[in-house]
Amino acid sequence: MGEVFAGRYELIDPIGRGGVGAVWRAWDHRRRRYVAAKVLQQSDAHTLLRFVREQALRIEHPHVLAPASWAADDDKVLFTMDLVSGGSLAHVIGDYGPLPPRFVCTLLDQLLSGLSTVHAEGVVHRDIKPANILMEATGTGRPHLRLSDFGISMRKGEPRLTETNYVVGTPGYFAPEQMMGAEPDFPADLFAVGLVALYLLQGQKPDSQALVEHFASFGTPSAPQGIPEPLWQVLAGLLQPDPQARFRTATGARKALTAAVEMLPEPGIDDEPVEVFDQIGPLPAGFGPAGPVTDQQAPQAPQPAAGQQAPQAPQPAAGQQATGQQPYTPPPAAMSETGSFHLPPPPRPTAPTPQAAHPLTPHPATRTTAPFPAAVPDPSQAPTSAVQHEQPLTRAYTAQHPQAPAAHRPPAPAPASHAPRTRPGPPPKVAVPVLLVALICFAVGIWALTQA
Repeated sequence: MGEVFAGRYELIDPIGRGGVGAVWRAWDHRRRRYVAAKVLQQSDAHTLLRFVREQALRIEHPHVLAPASWAADDDKVLFTMDLVSGGSLAHVIGDYGPLPPRFVCTLLDQLLSGLSTVHAEGVVHRDIKPANILMEATGTGRPHLRLSDFGISMRKGEPRLTETNYVVGTPGYFAPEQMMGAEPDFPADLFAVGLVALYLLQGQKPDSQALVEHFASFGTPSAPQGIPEPLWQVLAGLLQPDPQARFRTATGARKALTAAVEMLPEPGIDDEPVEVFDQIGPLPAGFGPAGPVTDQQAPQAPQPAAGQQAPQAPQPAAGQQATGQQPYTPPPAAMSETGSFHLPPPPRPTAPTPQAAHPLTPHPATRTTAPFPAAVPDPSQAPTSAVQHEQPLTRAYTAQHPQAPAAHRPPAPAPASHAPRTRPGPPPKVAVPVLLVALICFAVGIWALTQA
């Protein structure tokens, strides 16, 4: 079994690593499904603030992979998202090299669709690159990408977390205005989208600096080899060094791309289809499609053949009670790096043994299996058959059995005849003077009223 984080997420195996943390495949015990968990390795204030910003992002879109939930365990934190198994665009290029233009247009349309929703929330991604664009494992079917990793994203108008003269992002995918220290804006993300499109069409990382210098010196260049002219016109609108001459919105770039796709040639019959493979791999031992494999799901032991004697269950040692199950010995507490613990395996079901004749042993049908061993009762506090306990002096509020007939009830004890009978109230020596004083007060009151 894997490490259980915050009592909910069971970390199974690492599937990636980022700048500030590792990404794990994990099992969500509450929602009963596999998720991707990004575990933050650093704990300084700057990194924690970025984590808070990222996990607070909630964007629902089929082409956006935003955080879904988060948890903390001691000094470690993580957040989870959907598990995407097809790797990134870098894996696809590694498998096929340059991709067909129509396939690239499909990916580009999905990327711009997700980015338009991100921008509509006022968020600038600031780190669009092939490694942050993940793919579902769709095989040879229609591709499906997800824009991920919002670790350095920020909303427009939020205070920046970096000092002056520092640039945040991935070298090679900066917009020219980012290099000059301008405030993050949506057109900077669109410039990175244009560089990603060139990467997909050419099969290698483009030289953004040389491209910007060529645009600045000679204007828009002609279409590179292998890129259709209609598609290049859209990419040139994304790659303009001047942000004022660039596409201002992802929606506008997407509309231009839709018009350009209609002018592209149809794919040939002999063109090799692009297949997106599962890059994560099979689940490790102990886990199945429905989650961790328990002992109840494991294959049962073979039953003995006819004529063979079944193995006898081990008898309890002297002084032990027959409880119908083996005593559980907890494993040594091995603390993990996140301060959590390994779950003990559930007890294996065993054949019931004959119940010992002991008044303290409960019936096996009334025993429930608990995740931890029950506390051993103190024998000194248990009643024994040698002690006779008195019956309660009051009857229960709700009778559990029919009452016995009156003829069989024992007669109630009669009151003792020699007990003195007393009258309620004060003795006469006290009561008479009090009454006299009351009468005098009453008379004085009457006299006072007549004199008024």
